[in-house]
Amino acid sequence: MNRPYVPQPILDAAHDRSAARAAQEWTRADELRDEIEAGGWRVIDSGTDFRLEPAVPADRVDSGRLLFGHSLAVPSRLDEPSTAPASVVVLLPHPGTPFEARTLDGLVAASPPGIHHVVVAEAPTPELSAALEAFAGAVEVVGTSTRIGAAALRNIGIRRATGEIVVLVDGLIDLLGDIVSPLIDALADPTVAVAGVDGLSTVDFSAFTPTGAGDAATAIGGPIIAFRRADAHAVGPIDEAFHTSELADTWWSLMLREGEAGSQVREAVVLPDLPIILRGSAVSGELVDREARAVRRERYRLLRRFAGHEDLLAGG
Repeated sequence: MNRPYVPQPILDAAHDRSAARAAQEWTRADELRDEIEAGGWRVIDSGTDFRLEPAVPADRVDSGRLLFGHSLAVPSRLDEPSTAPASVVVLLPHPGTPFEARTLDGLVAASPPGIHHVVVAEAPTPELSAALEAFAGAVEVVGTSTRIGAAALRNIGIRRATGEIVVLVDGLIDLLGDIVSPLIDALADPTVAVAGVDGLSTVDFSAFTPTGAGDAATAIGGPIIAFRRADAHAVGPIDEAFHTSELADTWWSLMLREGEAGSQVREAVVLPDLPIILRGSAVSGELVDREARAVRRERYRLLRRFAGHEDLLAGG
């Protein structure tokens, strides 16, 4: 069997991680694992030894539909000019929230003219794929061949977006009216980087709590997060080490607010009165299903990236 070629920087990082594990330097070992995974490889430990495998699953065809194994396999439109006021991306994690056709029905019906609609389905079941076929023509559907995590799911939606504004929507809401126009209006203000229905605040980036009515927000959480496509192209993609929706959205909000090097920090705006009804919480289910250590590692990754950035704290 031919072994895949491993780039030297990845191999060096793997040997350094093995040494860190032997010295019980667990934080350093986790940092090196993140570096290896970010390079598209997975390290499998076997006692004191290890092996490396490509971390990118293969694309496959299912019932005539191409399912993508990785976000980078999805053709990107980010270098193309915007052709719509906004792209609304409905995210359907697997197993995640049960799909409700009324979510897409309500979204398409309530959106202003010219809005681009996308559904990104993670490892869709045959039943889900069949249900989404009913929206062919009105909604662009992209599926993955395997579970890829919250950040990668979001990156796929961003790569397919054609609108000047990108609105990411978890597929757990029912819409009672137009959510797109208020978000477009909020982002017309150049001092605003990100907007959504739920705000989060923190004093030190180690833990985040929901904001109260009228309070300044450090980040946007919850089922809706909106931002400019151009900003996403400039500061993205979202770090795919984040597999939980809560932490992926928090990290992404902070990246958008920080912007490119040398730019002025912008605000996160909360629109609590958007016309939606929540059908449940996909976040809590994800956090329960994932190993506690993995969630802690994601939290530490966010803290390591933004600790000391007092200018990103609400009111900072």
